[in-house]
Amino acid sequence: MLSSAPSPYPAPVGGASLLLTFKGLRNTILIIGSDILAASRAFAAFEAGMQVIILTRGLVCDELRWRADQRQVNLTNWDILPSASTSLLASAPDTKADAESLSAFLTENPSISLVCITTHTADIPALARICHAHNVPVNVTDLPALCDFSFAATHRFVDPSTGGQSALQVGVTTNGEGCRLAGRVKREIVSALPKDVAGAVRQIGKLRRLAKNTDDEVGECEEGEDSSAATPNRPVPGWRSSAAESKDESSRRRMKWVAQVSEYWPIPRLASMSEDDMKLILSGDSSQTTSSYSIQSPDESSLHNLTLFPPPKKGRILLVGSGPGHPSLLTIATHNALTKYADLVLSDKLVPAAVLALIPETVEVRIARKFPGNAEGAQSEMMDAAIEAARRGLTVVRLKQGDPVVYGRAGEEVLFFRAHGFEPLVVPGVSSALAAPIFAGIPVTQRGVAESVVVCTGVGRQGKEVKLPGYERSRTVLILMGVARIAQVVGAMIRNDSGSGEGLQSGEGRREGHPYPRNTPIAIIERGSMPDQRVVASTLGDICEALDSAGEQRPPGMMVVGWAVLALQGTGETSVLEEGEERDEERIRKWLGGGRWVMREGIDQGWAEV
Repeated sequence: MLSSAPSPYPAPVGGASLLLTFKGLRNTILIIGSDILAASRAFAAFEAGMQVIILTRGLVCDELRWRADQRQVNLTNWDILPSASTSLLASAPDTKADAESLSAFLTENPSISLVCITTHTADIPALARICHAHNVPVNVTDLPALCDFSFAATHRFVDPSTGGQSALQVGVTTNGEGCRLAGRVKREIVSALPKDVAGAVRQIGKLRRLAKNTDDEVGECEEGEDSSAATPNRPVPGWRSSAAESKDESSRRRMKWVAQVSEYWPIPRLASMSEDDMKLILSGDSSQTTSSYSIQSPDESSLHNLTLFPPPKKGRILLVGSGPGHPSLLTIATHNALTKYADLVLSDKLVPAAVLALIPETVEVRIARKFPGNAEGAQSEMMDAAIEAARRGLTVVRLKQGDPVVYGRAGEEVLFFRAHGFEPLVVPGVSSALAAPIFAGIPVTQRGVAESVVVCTGVGRQGKEVKLPGYERSRTVLILMGVARIAQVVGAMIRNDSGSGEGLQSGEGRREGHPYPRNTPIAIIERGSMPDQRVVASTLGDICEALDSAGEQRPPGMMVVGWAVLALQGTGETSVLEEGEERDEERIRKWLGGGRWVMREGIDQGWAEV
């Protein structure tokens, strides 16, 4: 018996729905029924901008009658339709006549794009068939077999600053498996989100319109939201505020920066943005600093600022590592710096909201504007701000992701601060280079598999290419900041001696040493240690396609290359060095389960209790 080859792409699994957000402008929904549920469906259609026709006979609920009086709905009686039965709600309706009248009504009203039937009668299947014949999707309450679409359990958030309905909605469906449970899941999601999330959506909308120089309420999405861009960190040329830009170039650059703010800034910071903040964000003017969030700095002249000891004549600067992201991995020194000593926190954009939430509300927090093309300007901005605050006698915490000296640019900041009269205290942090693989179940060293480890970067200063280490079977290579350039990185690693990239982009001279076999294991770890961590694992030959199939990227990400990737998976594989290359293909098949890649979401539940 011949065995089928494993599919190169994920096999579709039925039972799901195609989830869309549907704007009803220029569309009409026909609701057959006049009960409270019909009124609820009508209200949802109103908020989507649709025209509503209610087709009914007999009793009409108070809400629909009121909306008809207000001319919000078109209330149409079945009795006036041609060939209409007089017994739609009777026990023995004239099914043929009602179907014919519905067919004629749909023909006369071509703007009807959806039909919702909330009433229960014996002729419902015939009415549904008429809708299908007219290619109009239909929903029938409590009869999923007749439905082309369903209504999700939805919630529209209220903007706390205005008290009005916001643009933010969430919807949950169980695809008919548990409607009541869908409502509960919806409530759990809503309660877990920050209370000012609707305000953040409002402010991001304003920021987008300002970035595009338009007052339109609805425009195309910025990168990273329903777009083809897989990552908000797609490489772009360096940008300087003095460089000349066309209007289109400025708009594109600003929209990229909006995507960065949307991806990295804490929700409370987004919700509190003022118009001046927005203009400053988009200007790229490194001579200024971004305004703070949670600004409640005490007035220096206030009586509440009196202490038993006089304030120091000279401030100090702490260069602090925040670890990979999970708040439990903060060192005691870092926690104290943030919660007890800081007057001003200058944070890199990658520091997650869960860490920033630990900072007292009285402490000013500024987030670096390290947007694509603006990294150098943002870096200078943060260093200048630290010196200015320290000269005012403040304790400044320069907060960095991971460990500050592992590709955190701490060295140049130490020299800069020293040259300006301040010797900073460097507080180590748990490096994501070592912690993220542990969260992914990967030991960077393992007896019988990996005897050494190398940490390197996938991109050099100002986006320049760097040389990657060559292949050694007993070594694990950790590549930081290279996921957005994965095609170039992988191409440089597997290219052969003739310079061929074997179908991938290759870079002459981008590797020191032997090329990597195409079946070398690699894992991409995104947002390591965070609840939405994702691991995409495959071989060097297939990882680019695997990452594309995973959808939108989740920065920050890192790569782990080497046989340690599969060492602790399943029953384990700890004889890689002893047995040599002969069993490599077998190891790969066992590890990937016969496929070409595997994907895992989330972190161990045990971390919720630590």
